[in-house]
Amino acid sequence: MTEANTQQALQDGSAPLPIRQRESVIGAYRTEIAIAVAIVLLALAVGSQVPQALSWGNFANITQAGAPLMIMSLGVLLVVITGGIDLSVGSVFSLTGMVTAQAMAHGFGGVGASLIGLGVGLVFGSINGFLVTIAGLAPFVVTLITFAVAGSLAFIVTNGRSMPIGDPDFWLLNSGSLVPGMPNYILFCLVLLIAIEIFLKKMVAGRWFYAVGSSSAAAFLLGIPVKRTKFLAYVASSLLASFSGLLTISYILNAESTAGSSLMLQAIAAVVIGGASLLGGTGTAVGAALGALMITVIQNGVNLIGINSFWQGSVTGVAILVAVLIDRFSKSRRKAG
Repeated sequence: MTEANTQQALQDGSAPLPIRQRESVIGAYRTEIAIAVAIVLLALAVGSQVPQALSWGNFANITQAGAPLMIMSLGVLLVVITGGIDLSVGSVFSLTGMVTAQAMAHGFGGVGASLIGLGVGLVFGSINGFLVTIAGLAPFVVTLITFAVAGSLAFIVTNGRSMPIGDPDFWLLNSGSLVPGMPNYILFCLVLLIAIEIFLKKMVAGRWFYAVGSSSAAAFLLGIPVKRTKFLAYVASSLLASFSGLLTISYILNAESTAGSSLMLQAIAAVVIGGASLLGGTGTAVGAALGALMITVIQNGVNLIGINSFWQGSVTGVAILVAVLIDRFSKSRRKAG
């Protein structure tokens, strides 16, 4: 079947089912495929200058370093899809690490301290959700406030000092293997990625997120629980930020009060690079994860090539600009067609 005949068959519905499904999948994940290709090209470009960049050890370093950002980005995505924004995730990340380390210093085991750390995310996510949905405040203002509060508390908890992790087995949370042959940081990323993608694409409650982001008023008229949906998005975002914090302190076995200072912007950047619109209503978990991976690959490449690390922000900013321009151009072409 020629390309022209295939297109005609797809339009009139007479194409064989496998062809229609294949075209449907490619069309639905066009942006994600483009990002994946860009990541490969970036890796090859860096590898041409620094051969060890293409080694298995470096790939393992990239995935382990990027896992917390990927998980945090999945949470931010849920908020962005509903038309909101969460600026507090970096501070929640830092505060979670400090509270968890402090809990261990006061005799709690790894599990108990981790639950206390996740409680930080639950509290701040609930505060964000309440102020946005019940109090009716703007998400930018609300999360800017909690960003400042959580950030200051991260310093107050230990007077700004770094805290070593007291549980000698806590490293297993990140680098252990619940599934033989697969490190936990990869397992957690895959499980969360698949679960959130299925939730958004296949479940009714997941489709509510897109409906709320597209038009809260229309979603309300359709009987969708708009406030509950937004509330859950903010709680999920903060909980995933807290879990990211736990993975990081498990990796480096130390908690820093400024550990998440740059992660908020990186998480939002990953979501935008992944094809989500800050106006709400669009985005996929696959895209957010690939966006986070691209940022990590860029940072890794900058370090390996020997470029001054101060340029990382500029390079990331250019990547965001290119992603937004490509997305805007592709949308304009689809509308024109």
